[in-house]
Amino acid sequence: MLIQKVTDESFRKYGQVVKGIDFTQLCQVLNEQTPLPQDVAYEPSVDVLEALPVKDEIQTRCWGEMPIQIGYCNGHNVLLNAAEYHRNSEINVAATDAVLILGMQQDITDDFTYDTSRMEAFLVPAGTAVEIYATTLHYAPCGPENKGFKVGIILSKGTNYPLEKKHEGSGEDRLITAVNKWLIAHPEGGQDPAAHVGLIGKNLNILE
Repeated sequence: MLIQKVTDESFRKYGQVVKGIDFTQLCQVLNEQTPLPQDVAYEPSVDVLEALPVKDEIQTRCWGEMPIQIGYCNGHNVLLNAAEYHRNSEINVAATDAVLILGMQQDITDDFTYDTSRMEAFLVPAGTAVEIYATTLHYAPCGPENKGFKVGIILSKGTNYPLEKKHEGSGEDRLITAVNKWLIAHPEGGQDPAAHVGLIGKNLNILE
């Protein structure tokens, strides 16, 4: 799979590199104080990360003073497995090199299927933060050469927490699997059986 750079022109429709904010301390704490499991672990909100001074700067400058949460997605992964989107941007802070597989919400069909051949992969170098736009499909990061990855995940407060009620309606409502999370699963992705299976084509692998 072709792995492009987040500085390439092709990335501009999916997001942008975050500039003018120093993420050094956040990356250091991610590397020193968060785990690196053999699978993938996600925590939406982590006290030691949210206690860092950079949180206030991100909240003020990137979210216009709306409340945010800082967590992580760490582990080992080379597959797409699913695609999700939110109603707001997400900032990914790469404490290690990481690869993101991205697509566009606008390409989801009327019956909520999506062809994975439309997706592209991008390397986020260690120390780099990228804003992923609300209309960008994404899921867990991947590790280059099957190495482990550690990525800080910054979202609007409350995102990805359990729902207060089940969403079993028609249309887009059936994609909601957590607070502020719309997800389309791949049949080989190992998702919850209740998730909407709508990714067609290959379960993308960054090593192939």
